[in-house]
Amino acid sequence: MAWTTPRLDPDRSRRRLQLLAQLADARAIRERERPQRARTQRLRELIATRRRLAG
Repeated sequence: MAWTTPRLDPDRSRRRLQLLAQLADARAIRERERPQRARTQRLRELIATRRRLAG
């Protein structure tokens, strides 16, 4: 006996694919922004350290 999956209605399937695509886009955007945030934070820490050492 072969195992089969129940068919989803076309609307539900389309909405599911759309949601998955949106989640993938959001994840990609977040991954692109993270390095910039980390770089900005490192620069802020470096500036603060230099100010402490100079002052």
